[in-house]
Amino acid sequence: MLVRSVEKFLRQHHMPATKFGRLATQDPRLVHDLRTGRVPRDRTEERIRGFIAGFEAGQHAAHEAATAEEEGQHDVH
Repeated sequence: MLVRSVEKFLRQHHMPATKFGRLATQDPRLVHDLRTGRVPRDRTEERIRGFIAGFEAGQHAAHEAATAEEEGQHDVH
């Protein structure tokens, strides 16, 4: 269910609901509306799921880059 995925994302990334809505669909009320039963159109749901996937991929890539940089600094000795 979409609202569960969104709630999990918000907890994992410590992101306010309104910020998520603005970033994902330019609608700060999105999460509130989902919580109260709104069923988004298929295209909107795809945008939301795409935002979540892209954000998490970006977080993973940033973590990998930071880890590689730290390892590179240790090899300089």
